[in-house]
Amino acid sequence: MPELYRRWQPGFVVDIGGVLAPFRRGRGDPCLRQDELGRVWLTGNTALGPATLVLVHRTDGAVEAKAWGDGAEVLLDGLPALLGADDDDSGFVAHHDAVARARRSLPLLRLGATGRVWDVLVPAVLEQKVTGYEARRSWRELCRRFGEPAPGPAPAGMRVPPTPAAILSIVDWNWHKAGVDLSRRRALRAAATVADRLERAAELRGAEGRRLLRTVPGIGVWTAAEVAQRAWGDPDAVSFGDFHIPAVVGHALVGHELDDAGLQEVLAPYAPHRQRAVRYLEAAGFSRPRFGPRHPVRDYRAI
Repeated sequence: MPELYRRWQPGFVVDIGGVLAPFRRGRGDPCLRQDELGRVWLTGNTALGPATLVLVHRTDGAVEAKAWGDGAEVLLDGLPALLGADDDDSGFVAHHDAVARARRSLPLLRLGATGRVWDVLVPAVLEQKVTGYEARRSWRELCRRFGEPAPGPAPAGMRVPPTPAAILSIVDWNWHKAGVDLSRRRALRAAATVADRLERAAELRGAEGRRLLRTVPGIGVWTAAEVAQRAWGDPDAVSFGDFHIPAVVGHALVGHELDDAGLQEVLAPYAPHRQRAVRYLEAAGFSRPRFGPRHPVRDYRAI
């Protein structure tokens, strides 16, 4: 299999681990891994086919990348955007001390973008209204059973996310084995039938791109925001409706948990960089206070 190579010298200091953190779906993510040599491997579907990309950060600041598969050139072309080269934080103002401190402590924080919708939409739908543990388990199972092996010399067990055709091929009992309930499988199947059209959301960007995603039954404000954050690095797409974010932002900025209305009010001064403010708080380590009942982990495979 032919290997393609690119060396990119960014005009800024890149924090590869930090910029790619939102793309990783748990430690066992079969589509994004770091090996024992510190190389970062990731896979993806493109209009030309599946591909694998590996990144190495050199001491002179350059990023060297190799890619394999039919979509190798697409992943290499998207390298700068993936690592935050298109991110523009001009106009961002920290209106709270906690955000200002986070920004000072994280000068390398950037919002990366894959430029592709489908691969980030699937895990976002799987994360709807379930625990992270459940969602990551389903993601691993779907990738293992219905995603292609990663092209090239990728680490053992790496897979390409399932394609729209693969999602449409899954029968009920295999959804059941993957722990995916009826509402989420319906949303995935609905998205798969119009997957090509949904890719235009990454070109529209912003609120227009999110509105296009929400035309699919089962994709609401939260899911559209989760996709927008990763597909085009949307700095204003807050995941309203999230279980954790109102508590994280509320305790960090005003000292108590918020509901969605309160979250919108507190973040309003940050528009059009509301998600950037949230990302600073999350990356700085602010988290939901550890008290109260935890959401139970449900195993749909046993139902």
